[in-house]
Amino acid sequence: MMKPDIERLYRQMARMRFFEEAQADLWDRGLIPGEMHLGIGEEAVVAGVLDHLEEGDALALDHRSTPPLVARGVDLASMLLEVMGEEEGLCRGMGGHMHLFSREHLAGSSGIVGSSAPLGAGFALAAQCLSPGAVAFSFFGDGAANQGLVLESLNLASAWKLPQVFVCKDNRWAITTRTRSVTGGCLARRAASFGMPAYRVDGTQVEKVWVAAGKAVRRARAGRGPSFILASCPRMEGHFLGDPLLRVYREPLKQTVEIGPPLARAMLSKPLAALIQRCGYLGNIGRTIATLGGERYLLAIDPLRRGAKLLSEEARARIESEAKSEVAEAVSRAMERRGRND
Repeated sequence: MMKPDIERLYRQMARMRFFEEAQADLWDRGLIPGEMHLGIGEEAVVAGVLDHLEEGDALALDHRSTPPLVARGVDLASMLLEVMGEEEGLCRGMGGHMHLFSREHLAGSSGIVGSSAPLGAGFALAAQCLSPGAVAFSFFGDGAANQGLVLESLNLASAWKLPQVFVCKDNRWAITTRTRSVTGGCLARRAASFGMPAYRVDGTQVEKVWVAAGKAVRRARAGRGPSFILASCPRMEGHFLGDPLLRVYREPLKQTVEIGPPLARAMLSKPLAALIQRCGYLGNIGRTIATLGGERYLLAIDPLRRGAKLLSEEARARIESEAKSEVAEAVSRAMERRGRND
């Protein structure tokens, strides 16, 4: 059995992480408008799956699309210009970070929750008819798994034996809703009920993701149909940059001053008959904040840190230095081109 090339996988993970951090810095500086959804914490999932990608394969992505596009080889400066709304960007500044497309790389993303599943089915059907041996990859979060269009896509892909790999990035949250509170049964068993292999894997361990993805891709290329990968992974910046639930931990005093008085007024507003019920709601908010903070700051599970342990210190330092230099050069190019347009 083949073994993964850990250095190559870690290089992709490092490139993704440093690119996401560069975007976060630009957002903090006010150069990227609107909300910003990053894929920090998903690097091992993306790297482990897309290490099996070949030319002619297609990517159907969700609104955290920059890590897969980095791995796919899309120009980094072009993506940075796009998320800053510049006409020289990947989609001429009209897509932003949630709607990135590259015809050249057969890759497209959408902010519509769950849409990557039917988009991937379309890519897979085209591959089946026009390019046998090519595979379509669909990435989405566990919060999308209950969408009807995802279930319909699982059914159709299995019925038609489409060469599609469904990748569910499971961080156990749908924004601020605990996924298990709105999901019946196990997502992997649900996918298996459609007649396809379903793999549950620790999405912070890139080598384990690589093994599961290899089985799924080989099955798809052989014309035997789709597979489903349920990969658990953290979302280290919350649902979006500046997530208010994580700000409570990062700026406890400031957030107490900001949110304390409104919560107190809501609790004590008349009529007081619903006070017990309001206390219950406040308790739910507190438990959500405590759980999110515990996962982010106490457990502190970082796929990049786990991947680094598989390498020598010398190899890790060299790879990270190269990745940082590549991203820094892309930021420099993007800012230079942006400056020329001002």
